[in-house]
Amino acid sequence: MAFRASVVRLNRAIVYTQNGDPAQVLRALTYKPLPPPAPETVNIKYLLAPINPSDVNVVQGVYPAKPSLTSLVDGQPDVFVGGNEGLAEVTHVGSGVTDLVKGDWVVMTKAQAGTWSSSRNVGVLDVLKLPRVEGLTEVHGATMTVNPPSAYNMLNDYVALEKDEWVVQNGANSAVGQAVIQIAASRGFKTLNLVRKRSDIDELTRKLKDLGATEVLTYDDLNDRNLTQRIVKEWTGGKGIRLGLNCVSGPDTTSMARLLGQDAYLVSYGAMSKQPLALPTGLFIFKNLTSVGFWQSRWYKQKTRSDKENLFKTLATLIGHGKASPEHEIVTIPAEDSDEVAGQKVREIFAKIAEGQYGKKVLLKIAGSE
Repeated sequence: MAFRASVVRLNRAIVYTQNGDPAQVLRALTYKPLPPPAPETVNIKYLLAPINPSDVNVVQGVYPAKPSLTSLVDGQPDVFVGGNEGLAEVTHVGSGVTDLVKGDWVVMTKAQAGTWSSSRNVGVLDVLKLPRVEGLTEVHGATMTVNPPSAYNMLNDYVALEKDEWVVQNGANSAVGQAVIQIAASRGFKTLNLVRKRSDIDELTRKLKDLGATEVLTYDDLNDRNLTQRIVKEWTGGKGIRLGLNCVSGPDTTSMARLLGQDAYLVSYGAMSKQPLALPTGLFIFKNLTSVGFWQSRWYKQKTRSDKENLFKTLATLIGHGKASPEHEIVTIPAEDSDEVAGQKVREIFAKIAEGQYGKKVLLKIAGSE
């Protein structure tokens, strides 16, 4: 009588043991198949996991959020597994798990979950089921937990905007900026979008307007006092802009802040210029400006599981009904590659990212072997 051998699925993760340049310290590590999930846990297979700028900073050791050491291979040192964001599919469900079944899509609610992996075992409270809305793709799901919620919450949490009110933002061509444009347009808000001057500004303007941008200007345009006065008086009907979103800081944000009206909020979520944020005192005294910082990771820590579920239901519906996927490239690390070859491929990806050779978001697909 012939016996059929059981399928053994080896796993792989992109790991590091010390902080540094990702193009130097990252490597691939193959580890044993996952055992059946313990109670209140599930085994998941990662479908796609993006490389975000913050991921690079985490590996470098300069980001506030830190991953935990993980034991993947018996007898070898614990490692840090890269990746904070990603989409996974449930493959096995432990006892006591009632809200998830095999085949469900899930996203991570635990920061620095180690998403640059093929498969992992996770606690049921560390993931949330993603509604399978028509039109929602794997790319949408994999990029769901950082940029779209940042855009949605900044638009929602500070100012109760009414239809046809304006929002001004810099870094408008960033992933968050594009999400702001699309979500704002879906809610009837107008957006003034600021970008740096470049040779292809007309092409970029068309692209952003296709997403739903109302107006696109360069930072240099803000030096034209006649134009800025027109923005305040004509475009907004003299009401001023009540919400500004800043990911750049430096002098360009100082100029942008002058467009804000009475009782406005300036919400900062980045500083791509690597310069401090300087604001005229008069904006605080005479316009009662409120300047705050936003960090999506803090939002997750402060909110209930119900809040997170409602957020993802809202975003899945918005995205599934027309929000375009971010420009992306999927890079597969094949199962047949040795760890040495796979690690070299990953390091080369990060070297190209550092050199600006990728003009789009990179998503990793880490294949396990059977």
